[in-house]
Amino acid sequence: MAELAELEDPRAREVNERHGDDHGVNLSKLRAIAKRLKTQQDLARELWATGDTAARLLALLVCRPKAFGRDELDAMLRESRAAKVQDWLVNYVVKKGPHAEDLRVAWLADRDPVVAAAGWALTSERVAKAPEGLDLPGLLDVIEAEMKDAPDRLQWAMNTCLAQIGIEHAGHRARALEIGERLEVLKDYPTSPGCTSPFAPAWINEMVRRNNG
Repeated sequence: MAELAELEDPRAREVNERHGDDHGVNLSKLRAIAKRLKTQQDLARELWATGDTAARLLALLVCRPKAFGRDELDAMLRESRAAKVQDWLVNYVVKKGPHAEDLRVAWLADRDPVVAAAGWALTSERVAKAPEGLDLPGLLDVIEAEMKDAPDRLQWAMNTCLAQIGIEHAGHRARALEIGERLEVLKDYPTSPGCTSPFAPAWINEMVRRNNG
C-alpha cells in the first residue's frame, strides 16, 4: 500500500476521475509491480479488502481467477464502483473462470445498469468466440429497443455487442448496421487519428474491411 501511495500522481488522478476511476497510479507501473509479485491469491484478497482502487486493480492482476466463487465475483462487481476495476474484473477474472456463463445470464437481466453492462461485456465475448446457443436476433431486439436511452456504461457495452454481431455474423450484419445508423449512438464520439470510431456502423465496416483485406 505504501508503494502504491508513492506512485500516486495528482494529474493522473484528475484525468482518471473524469472516466470514473478514483486513482492516480500509472497502469504500466502497476503492471510492473504485479509482474514482480506474480500470482498470490491470498495477497489479492487482502488488497481487494482495502477498498482502495489502485490496490484492487493490483489484486486483479495477481489473483488466481479460478479461485473465486460465483457469489464472491457477483459481490465484487457490485461493490466496485470504479469503471476500470469493473472492466478488469470482467476481462481478467470472470472471463477466465468457470462462472462466466452463469454470471453473464444473471447480470444481463440485472436492474443495476452497471451490473447489466458487465453482462453485455460477457455477451460480446460470446458473440465473437462462442456464439452457439445465443439468440442473436433477440439480442438485436433488446439493443434496438433500449440502447438509445441506456446510461453511459450500459450503452457503451450494448454498442460493443451490436458491433461484434455485425462484425462476426454476416447474416445479421445488415440489421446491425441499420440499427446503428438509425440510433446514431456514439456517432459524434471524438476519435483519435488512426483509431476506429466506436460508432457501430463505422466500426463494423472498418473491421470487415480489415478481415477481408
